[in-house]
Formats: sequence, C-alpha cells, structure tokens
Amino acid sequence: MNGLDGKVALITGSGRGMGRAHAELMAERGADIMVHDVRREDADETAALVRAKGRRAIVSYSDVADIAAMREYVKQGERDLGRIDILVNNAGIGAERSGIEGVTPEWFRRMLDIHVKGSFFTTQAVVPGMKARKFGKILNVSSMWSMTGNPYGATYIAAKSALLGLTRAWALELAPWNICVNAVAPGSVYSQMVIERDGLEAAQKRWDLIPLKRPAQPEEISYAVSFLCSPEADFITGQVLSQNGGFAIVGI
Repeated sequence: MNGLDGKVALITGSGRGMGRAHAELMAERGADIMVHDVRREDADETAALVRAKGRRAIVSYSDVADIAAMREYVKQGERDLGRIDILVNNAGIGAERSGIEGVTPEWFRRMLDIHVKGSFFTTQAVVPGMKARKFGKILNVSSMWSMTGNPYGATYIAAKSALLGLTRAWALELAPWNICVNAVAPGSVYSQMVIERDGLEAAQKRWDLIPLKRPAQPEEISYAVSFLCSPEADFITGQVLSQNGGFAIVGI
C-alpha cells in the first residue's frame, strides 16, 4: 500500500518545477492526477510522466485566475475520475525585482489574481465535493518570505502571506467536515523559473547564504506536500512547514 492509493489530486501549476515534482511523487504513491498549467507542452509532459507510473491523468491548460474555467475543470475531474480528494494550490509567478516604485497596477492585480484569487476560487470549487464525502486535503504553497520578509518582491510576499491567512481560516472553517488545510513555505528551490529570472550566478550567491549551502531540489518540497496530503497527517491542520535549509528558523 502506498500512502495515496486511490486518491485523486488536483495540482495547479503542475507543468514544471515544484508542481511537476508534486505530481510525479503523488503518482508514485498511488494518486491519480489532475494536471493543470497554462503551458500546454509542459502540462502534457507531466501528464505523460504520471501515466508512465500507471496512474490516470487529465489535463487543463486554463489560467488559474479564470474562475469559470477552473470550476469546469473541477467538474470534469469529479466526472472523469470520480472525485477530488486533494487540492494543491501550487500555481504561481515569481517576485518582481523592481522595488515599490516599479510596481504597476497591472502587475499588482496579476500577482494577486494568480496566487490568491486562483487559490481561493479553485478551493471554493472543490469544497462541496469534499464536504459531501467528509474528507479532503488542501495544501497551499506559500513562501519562506511570507515569514521573514525580503528587500524586494513586496507583492509576491503579500500574496504568499495571504495564502497563510487562508490556510488558518480554512482549517477552522472546514474541520467539521474532516477537511485538513495546511501550507508549505519553501525557501530557495532549484527550479527552471529561478534560473530563467535571475541567472545561475545570482542564484548561487543567495544559495551560499543558506546554512546547508544549497537550495532544495523540487522533490524535497514534494515529500512534505505528499506527507501533509496523506493519512499520516490526518491530525494535522492549520499548520505551516517551511523547508528552507536553516535559513529561517522561526518559533510558533
């Protein structure tokens, strides 16, 4: 028996990076996967990897901030795969590097739309089915920066902080239906998005400041995500786990 045998997981932003790692690990552990990403080629590759592990996969290429499209995808998942047991709100975009003066209203709106609006309304769409079955796992992907701050990326930090607030509120609201809501708040992760945005040299300078002297690999974040969505975490709700290599050591 694997920890997620027979479960169905919707993972937003699962075309590459951490999202793909979550999908692959959950599939290895027995879950069928609802792959989602705006990048068609990436989403299709993730679905193929899931199927290669012997699990079912369906795919959506919709924008996570498109409420109607995400509601339709939830309906498709419940119809084609029978139900949705797990939601991982993983979709996101990287932080701005401009400082406060460079943030436009369009950028501000897009940052909040993807991280907060997308997560909120996708969760809203899956909750009725979870309530009916009296079971569910919701996992929000936040950031270490939501706990520590950072000299740049204020809109990103605001959005990721909102996810922590939603985690705590939903944990209490949904507990009567046996729905557990938790979050991870990763520190530096070696990902394609980071390299594309900052370049390897700049990223390496930040990684050198981490006590463990390296970034996390995406699958190291996925181990915690998979655990929090498994039966082993059935008594854990409203909590935040930060995998950051010792860069931020915070109290409760």
